[in-house]
Amino acid sequence: MNDCAGVLSQLFVYPVKSCAGIALASTRIKETGLEHDRAWMIVDQAGRFVTQRQIPHLCWIATALTDDQLVLSAPGFDSIHVPLDHTGLACQVTVWNDTVSALDMGDAVADWLDTFLAIPGRRFRLVRFAGHSPRLSDQAWTRGVPAPNQFSDGFPILVITQGAVDELNRRLRAQGLEPVGVQRFRPNIVLSGLEAHEEDQLGRIVVRTGAGDVALDLVKPCTRCSIPDINPYTAMASSDVGATLAGYRGLARMQGATCVGVNAILREGAGRSLYTGQPFVAEYAI
Repeated sequence: MNDCAGVLSQLFVYPVKSCAGIALASTRIKETGLEHDRAWMIVDQAGRFVTQRQIPHLCWIATALTDDQLVLSAPGFDSIHVPLDHTGLACQVTVWNDTVSALDMGDAVADWLDTFLAIPGRRFRLVRFAGHSPRLSDQAWTRGVPAPNQFSDGFPILVITQGAVDELNRRLRAQGLEPVGVQRFRPNIVLSGLEAHEEDQLGRIVVRTGAGDVALDLVKPCTRCSIPDINPYTAMASSDVGATLAGYRGLARMQGATCVGVNAILREGAGRSLYTGQPFVAEYAI
């Protein structure tokens, strides 16, 4: 039985964690999320991940993918190209509380990052997820399902309704504040045709492709940090978005934390394609 339906209105990948994302018309989905999503990450000299939480102007690093290269660019800087088949030296890096195997992408891109980020006393490297051993999502939320992800905050896919962003913007305008784009929330899949925040109630989304179904289980509301308050064009932060959301998006089942969007895992359909405009059906969680 299907409880609701809609379409996939937007798809995004973020090849380098906490840098700008890419809007796609189509992409393949893997167990670790959309293809190339959070496959690379910037780390400091201690091998620990860095994000816009500490370095807001990471949002100015634009990413692009060609058939054989990851391309990074930033205002006032020449682009730098990293071959997709670059193996690199093995290293260990830390993302949140996980220490994982990675591949260092070399000195040229590291020098580019150091020059652009320009933070005294800090040095940076670009690493790629090695995949020698899986980094699993929290099985307390996946109900014991071993769901791998790469360098995401904890789950392979983030789903949000367009209605959720529309409702936020309605409230921002009512305060005389500027509306924001869905990119503030860094989703992978944006759903249209549902009510605002209806994703909170969903248990499974099924997209019927020509090659078979893609099934996603929505497992955990996404608690929000300060990143939605960072303007991706100016790299400046204000409290407008966070304060507005805090007024109506504190979820009791998340101990009152502000939540927007839901983390998801892939249950069926690895290797199949998703595209914008594709219809889906969904079931409410029991």
